[in-house]
Amino acid sequence: MSISMMPSGPVRRAASALLLLSALFLAGCGSSAPPPAAPAPIPSAEVNDVDVMFLQMGITQITEGDRLAGLAVERAGNPEIKAIAGELRGQWKGESGTMERWLLGWSKPVSADPSAGVHAGHGELHALRESDFADLEATRGADFDRTVVSLLLGNLHNGMETLRMESASGSYPPAKSLAAKMVETRQAQIQRLLRLAA
Repeated sequence: MSISMMPSGPVRRAASALLLLSALFLAGCGSSAPPPAAPAPIPSAEVNDVDVMFLQMGITQITEGDRLAGLAVERAGNPEIKAIAGELRGQWKGESGTMERWLLGWSKPVSADPSAGVHAGHGELHALRESDFADLEATRGADFDRTVVSLLLGNLHNGMETLRMESASGSYPPAKSLAAKMVETRQAQIQRLLRLAA
């Protein structure tokens, strides 16, 4: 008596369907868009030290500002503060991603070596102390709202100084264009925060 090793009808159909899906999946993988390419290096003649400084300082300022904005979104009582903080976080995410891609494309670190003196004269512009965050986290209610608005304003004003530096002395046209766009959006947000601080 021979025993058939072929699967029964339903099992055979399921196996065939699985094989078909596997083939389609593999074919789809082959035809899908390629992964994003690494940023292409930019000829050094198009980039100067101010461009590099702008991006490195900008990333630091954005990182600190985003930390403030995250607390504001979570804990602010005033919905306008939450709204501005949320806008900033969304904008900063795209801006910092662009900045990092450019620096990596230029084979530059995303943060400057503090011992190198590259940012001499600008090093304190972006500095928020850990004590600032500790004080903020210890406040509640209206005191929290006042404190976070004050710290956000300080962060944004420092960012404006960095943006103006790029606008005045940068060399890489896309970086100068990014700085100009950021100035426009930040000015409006600073005005809104100033009204809340009044």
